[in-house]
Amino acid sequence: MGLIVAANMRPPSVWYGGGVSIGPEIPRTLRSDGRRNREALLAAARETFAEHGLNASLQHVARAAGVAIGTLYRHFPTRDDLLVAVFAEKLRIVADTGEQALAHDDAWEGFVLFLETLCALQAEDLGFNELASIDRPASGDAAEVREHIHQLWRRLLARAQEHGAVRRDLVLNDMFILLWSHSRIIEATYGVAPRAWRRHLHLMLDAYRAERAHPLPEPALTGSEMTLATARLSGTPGTLR
Repeated sequence: MGLIVAANMRPPSVWYGGGVSIGPEIPRTLRSDGRRNREALLAAARETFAEHGLNASLQHVARAAGVAIGTLYRHFPTRDDLLVAVFAEKLRIVADTGEQALAHDDAWEGFVLFLETLCALQAEDLGFNELASIDRPASGDAAEVREHIHQLWRRLLARAQEHGAVRRDLVLNDMFILLWSHSRIIEATYGVAPRAWRRHLHLMLDAYRAERAHPLPEPALTGSEMTLATARLSGTPGTLR
């Protein structure tokens, strides 16, 4: 799953829950014009990423915000800094929902709560839809945010399987593939049938129930196969690892 994949780490700035950074802190010394520029950049980036994708030109973002490209880089030194800032609130909601889901008395209901929340956030924002469904190289705090959310998802899946609610042969890579298909449904139905994704999600949830399980004809994708497949989806070269 996308939700920002990263390689490098920096000391985090704004912390969520158990010490996970989601979004760069706004410097307290930032002047009023600096704050206005920052907000203008975030607004322009949200619109640009939704319309042109996460690899959209940062020059375009700066122009749309009415500032120079140097101003953008002063506020957000890397593209990943900008992405985390733009989607910080949605990433917080995903992480918070994961914690709530783990505390739910019913393991199945917690599992469903997490998936419904994540998919609903995708459906309301095409930029976040791409972020959630396509792995992309990244850096900085994005790595820890991504790993925290993946760990929550692993725990939710394992808990639901231990309680006999979810079929035993379901793996996390299957969940990521769910997001791929969900992403395309959202793209096709956005502004046409904006709740159509819920039908598909619940069809899939029924297939995940332990009592619906039948032997599957193919194994889950391996880690290296997922790397190549997600690279193809995102239009970047993939390598076996």
